[in-house]
Amino acid sequence: MENPQFDFAVLGAGPGGYVAAIRGAQLGLKTAVIEKDRPGGVCLNWGCIPSKALIHQANLLRGIPALKALGAAVDTTNLDYSRAHRKSRQASDRLAKGVQYLLQKNGVEVIAGEGRLADASTIALADGRTITARAIIIATGSRPRELPGLPFDETVVLSSTGALSLKELPRRILILGAGAIGLELGYVWNAFGAEVTIVEACERILPLESADAAALVRKIFEKRGVKFITGALAHAGARDAEGLTLDLKPAAADNGNGGDIPARVAADAALVAIGRAPNTGGLGLEECGITLERGYVSVGDFCETAVRGVYAIGDVIATPALAHVASKEGEIAAGHVASVLRGAPPPREKRVDAGVVPSAVYGDPEIASFGLQEEQAQAQNIPHNVFSFPYRGIGKAVASEKTDGFVKIVATPDGAKILGAVMVGERATDLIHEPLLARNAGLRVKDLADFIHAHPTVAEGIQECARGLLDRAIHV
Repeated sequence: MENPQFDFAVLGAGPGGYVAAIRGAQLGLKTAVIEKDRPGGVCLNWGCIPSKALIHQANLLRGIPALKALGAAVDTTNLDYSRAHRKSRQASDRLAKGVQYLLQKNGVEVIAGEGRLADASTIALADGRTITARAIIIATGSRPRELPGLPFDETVVLSSTGALSLKELPRRILILGAGAIGLELGYVWNAFGAEVTIVEACERILPLESADAAALVRKIFEKRGVKFITGALAHAGARDAEGLTLDLKPAAADNGNGGDIPARVAADAALVAIGRAPNTGGLGLEECGITLERGYVSVGDFCETAVRGVYAIGDVIATPALAHVASKEGEIAAGHVASVLRGAPPPREKRVDAGVVPSAVYGDPEIASFGLQEEQAQAQNIPHNVFSFPYRGIGKAVASEKTDGFVKIVATPDGAKILGAVMVGERATDLIHEPLLARNAGLRVKDLADFIHAHPTVAEGIQECARGLLDRAIHV
């Protein structure tokens, strides 16, 4: 290629794209990122960040009974959800500006526009401009999946974006999908007084998390008035002036609980949270020789596609659709681009290790996990040892009145390797990184058990769990 404008061009500035661009610039590459909206992608603008801001407001509401127990008079008659929405937008706006600053600080050229791959070294923008680069990353993210026959109108039938745009809550809200998005927004809306019903096709909520974690979360949510219908599919729907009516049927023909599934449910609005689809259409990928499987870009080591010099990261490839996975893939791909362009040896890290990717579901209680879970070890006949330590045995949890939860660690029978862990409860999404770091560093269960933890802290539950694996637990 003659006189490329850039060494490195990234199509999309979400958590994968902007991290890849910054890392490329740090490695000395002349870098550009093309983005049709604001930097930060769905995660920062319409996902992770605004939802956590709303969860924070919901947590404040959950604390009102504790204030009343101290004799405080708390009047919530003028509670205004639009103000919580405004705070969530302020958080997104602040961080979007922060990402814009970081790109500029690192010398990345930010190009506003929508692009497609013209060839292995050229991105054609919708306005007729072209960007040429010696290497290109596709980081265009994903979009919410629609339910057949129930397209989004963002008024009655909501995507996650529409749900996070609400300034006024409907009285009755139906959520289709009991994964992370459905549970988190269900938690928020229930805290603000909406009637929430969650429908899940699987036999239990949070199907990607361990069964005991899911069961505890369901029990706590049901105590707060959230209704669950599991093993059910919405197969027909109708909108009218009163809102929305959906017909339900058992998800499996042999569903023994079919009699417990109502034939019809009604609500003022419905959130469809049944997954996300990769944004790979209209990008010219297949025309350039890039292989797609079920809409996802096929990649090899270092996230490189079948076309040399073209990479794909994040939600457009078939790895966990998590912001932190996309960011890591962006670093891996950028490192490989720099090594290729300089003729240096390739980086040691070729791909994300799924065994050390943490999963997190926010709200109260929080759920966090990584690696091999107990049910998986049993199903795969993998020798393992497991111990679960309850939050009620943690002094800090008792003092904070946050005793709902547990820490569970799965390890090899000899304790030489930590295989996985799950935490449910206060600060679980922060604390999961302690056993994860131990797993990643190759530490033994004994190392985790012998490590001195400050008292009182919730992290002591991790130490006690490790001790339990060695038959040394003190506080249970």
